[in-house]
Amino acid sequence: MEPIIEVTNLTRRFGPLTAVDHLNLTVSKGEIFGLVGPDGAGKTTTLRMLCGLMDPTEGSARVAGHDVVRESQQVKDQIGYMAQRFGLYGDLTVQENMVFYADLFDITGAERDRLTLDLLRMTRMDPFRDRQAGRLSGGMKQKLALMCTLLHRPQILFLDEPTNGVDPVSRRDFWAILYQLLKDGITIFMTTAYLDEAERCNRVGLMHKGKLIRCAPPDAMKRDTGTATLEAAFVKTIYEVERAA
Repeated sequence: MEPIIEVTNLTRRFGPLTAVDHLNLTVSKGEIFGLVGPDGAGKTTTLRMLCGLMDPTEGSARVAGHDVVRESQQVKDQIGYMAQRFGLYGDLTVQENMVFYADLFDITGAERDRLTLDLLRMTRMDPFRDRQAGRLSGGMKQKLALMCTLLHRPQILFLDEPTNGVDPVSRRDFWAILYQLLKDGITIFMTTAYLDEAERCNRVGLMHKGKLIRCAPPDAMKRDTGTATLEAAFVKTIYEVERAA
C-alpha cells in the first residue's frame, strides 16, 4: 500500500541521552499503527518529531509527502496531533472549545457549523455541547480533544496514549470512533499503554531504550515469538535484546 509515513535513521539526543536511536519505519495510508514500550522508551519523542514539533538530531522523516524539518508547516497542515494532555479550556463549553480551535484553522461560517455538528453527532457529544469542558468526565474530555484535532480534516492522526486513565466504557466508545475514522481513510499513528488496544492495530512497533526492536502485526508477533499473548511476546523480545546486549 502507499506509504504515508517514511522514517529513515531518525535519531534524537538530549545531551548524552539518546531518546530515539536510528529509527526506521514505514506506515501505509489507511493503517492504524501502534507504538508501545516501557516508559522512557522514546515513544512521545518519536511522535513529536513526526509532527514537526521537534527537530531530529540525525536522520529524516517524511509525513504525508513532506519533510518534517524543511516542510514542517505543510506537515502540520495535514496532521492532527493529540498530546497526552490536550489544551482544552475548562471554563469554555464543548461548543466554544470547538469554535476556538476552528478559528485557529481559519474554519468559519457554514463550514465550521457543519463540521462541528458532524463531529458532535459522530462522538455522541451533541447533548453536552453546552457543558463546560472542566465539568466533563475523562472520557468526554478525550472525545472533545479528538473533535478539536479533527476539525481541519487531517490525513493522519497522531495520538499519544489517548485513552490513558479513561474508564473501559469510554475507551470502547473512543475506539469505535477510531474505526469510523479508518473507514473514512484517515491514517492513525498512536502510542498506547494498553496491550488490548495494541491488539487492535494493524501493526505494532515495540520500542525499548530508543530503539525499535520488533515491528509486525500482533498475531505475527505472537507467532514469531512462540507466545500466546502480546504481553508475553513483548516481555520475551525485551529479555532477548537485553541478554544479547
